Amino acid sequence: MELSQSTQRLLGSYQQWYRDQEPKGAANTITVDEVASRVASFYEKIRGVVDWREEHLLRKTAIERILKRRFFLNTNTQEMAEPLLQELIRGGHFPNNRIPVEKIGQVQNTINKYHFLVEKNKDDWVLSVAASEIEETLSPPTREKALIQFMAQDLQQKIQLRERDRGKISERDQQLLLSIAVQRALFKVDDSTIALHLFEQFYPNWETLLPTLKTTVKNLLASPLGEKFYRIAEQYDTSYLILGDILSRDPNGFSQLAQNPSEFEAAVKHFYATRLGKLKRRMRRAAFFSTLSVFLSKVLIALAVEVPIDRLTGEFNPAAAGLSIAIPPLFLLFLIGTVRSSSEENFQRVLLEVSKITFQSERKDVYHLALPRAPKGVLNAAVRMVYLLSFVFVFGALTLVLRNYGFSILSVVVFLLFLSLVAYAGTRIRHRSRELIVGEPKQGFLLGILDFFLLPVVQVGKWLSQQLPRYNILIILINVLLEAPFQVFVEFLEQLRTFWKEKKEEIH
Repeated sequence: MELSQSTQRLLGSYQQWYRDQEPKGAANTITVDEVASRVASFYEKIRGVVDWREEHLLRKTAIERILKRRFFLNTNTQEMAEPLLQELIRGGHFPNNRIPVEKIGQVQNTINKYHFLVEKNKDDWVLSVAASEIEETLSPPTREKALIQFMAQDLQQKIQLRERDRGKISERDQQLLLSIAVQRALFKVDDSTIALHLFEQFYPNWETLLPTLKTTVKNLLASPLGEKFYRIAEQYDTSYLILGDILSRDPNGFSQLAQNPSEFEAAVKHFYATRLGKLKRRMRRAAFFSTLSVFLSKVLIALAVEVPIDRLTGEFNPAAAGLSIAIPPLFLLFLIGTVRSSSEENFQRVLLEVSKITFQSERKDVYHLALPRAPKGVLNAAVRMVYLLSFVFVFGALTLVLRNYGFSILSVVVFLLFLSLVAYAGTRIRHRSRELIVGEPKQGFLLGILDFFLLPVVQVGKWLSQQLPRYNILIILINVLLEAPFQVFVEFLEQLRTFWKEKKEEIH
């Protein structure tokens, strides 16, 4: 079978990436002390329990956190790059003795550019974009960008707006929204990194146009139509990921492999099983750390706030306090533990989809897309009223049940807030667990009924999660009171170890 032209272009990009991975000879690299590195890495693991994030966001979040602290504490940013990179390596976010020293200058140029933009705009969003650019400077996503472009171009040929909606949205906006959807579906790219890619792709001199472009990009990221593009991209991203895995293993031998149907199917099956194994391990890790994080946070709030106030008001109930601590993490475990990640039928669909996007074919799939229609009339008002009443009913019923079990008013409020956050976190993890499922996931009648009652709780949890980074007292205290002194101690430890080594070398 003949490879499609788009697959041949993708193959060329992977072959270039493969050549770039070949050793370039001896090069000076950034080195940190192993003892200091172990201390810093241990701190990062402990912090990860308290401030749990998904794996693909850990490194970028660490860069953003370090930038924010160093911008705040250090008025001289001209020599910030090297200590920032050393701190990232010590924390285990990049390997030791692997980053070339030439990267220091590149990162410093990025810091200089964004320091000006941060000072001018006083905006954490700009800082988040800076962290994305630094991460991509240190670990260029060559393969990822090639696969994103391949999938976006392929879906662009397959997605058609319904006849009544044609002409209501420009071709350029469709391309932008589809690019956003593909990045979110394939690699779960966060909004600030997507913004950076849009700036680089469509606005080469974006720094001078930041205020206007920021509004434009934020509107695109929040577009209701973008969600519809994402739903299609998310349903079919598995085949593109598997094709990328096969290409990564041996780009130069891919053309020969593709001509042997049995070997090609075996390769698809191998990488599908590999991704499924990684997904299950990631789900177990997410279940453990998110549950532990919820449990520790709930215990801390119970001991610091709920129990003292309930004792003062005479409403303390040990049984209610125990239930308040135990139920949220158990509910999260239930949400994560009752998911199904794959099936033999799903693998056959994956195999078919990989073949479709790899080989030349006269027949193309078409995915019809309808623009969101503005709700009108009495029926819309009735729907919104039912939606509002579902909030009142669910939270009212939960409040009555909790009060009957001896919860104080304060404990009820705290419990409902935690339950909402847990419901949202669990729902997101459940969604991620289906990332290898091709097509629309099936939902039974009972799950449909459960969703109706769970949706209000999840929506409240979503809103709270957006506010939490600003008002999370525990994280603020760690950042202000612990992290800065700890990093000073680690740097002192590294310098002390270096001094000791130099003195030891003088003995001969």
